[in-house]
Amino acid sequence: MIPQATQGGHLTVYVGGQTALANDFAAQLSSKLPIFVLMVVALSFLLLMVVFRSVLIPAAAAVMNLLSAAAAFGVIVAVFQWGWIGNLVGAPRSGPIQPLIPILMFAVLFGLSMDYEVFLVSRMHEEWLRRRDNSQAVNAGLAITGRTITSAALIMIVVFAAFVTTTDRNIKMIGLGMATAIALDSLIVRTMLVPAIMHTLGRANWYLPGWLEHRLPHLDLEDDAPSSAPEAELVAVGR
Repeated sequence: MIPQATQGGHLTVYVGGQTALANDFAAQLSSKLPIFVLMVVALSFLLLMVVFRSVLIPAAAAVMNLLSAAAAFGVIVAVFQWGWIGNLVGAPRSGPIQPLIPILMFAVLFGLSMDYEVFLVSRMHEEWLRRRDNSQAVNAGLAITGRTITSAALIMIVVFAAFVTTTDRNIKMIGLGMATAIALDSLIVRTMLVPAIMHTLGRANWYLPGWLEHRLPHLDLEDDAPSSAPEAELVAVGR
């Protein structure tokens, strides 16, 4: 109505109230969301590249993390915005999603997914430094850490699933989305897709250009370097 009333004139109309405030807030968050996602992914990529001395492993991790986040967003949109199985989670009426929820969920999910990635690949990296055999490194790392990752994920799934029992719609969204994303990330992404991709890439997993190798700082996840393990075993046998 306002554009029609002010058409052809020089009158400037300002609209206040909660609706206008919510629209401005949503517009600001939406405009900054791509920058936020890019910064989180870029910083995570750089950190993994420094730790694992690889280019492909951080790239694959970023794609897998985005896949888990996209699955979480898809679930909350289908349930709370489209109304699918809303009655089962106590949300019988569909409606819009608060703009702050995707940003909050993405930050937390990316952090949790990166924890699982570091826990899994760090063991593989140790085996790679020791054996220089990609297949054995991937198999050993998955065999040693797979159950631990699944157990930790089950705890997180139960915790976030409990949020669905609350009466607050926003808390329900976060709980359902986080539980779904962690289940997908731990049961499919980290224990199936990531090892499969690493088997397919082979030795290329651990490739880092020489010019980049000399410019990146060296960080060790463990106090004892994996390459010193055989020497320690020989000393123990000699004793």
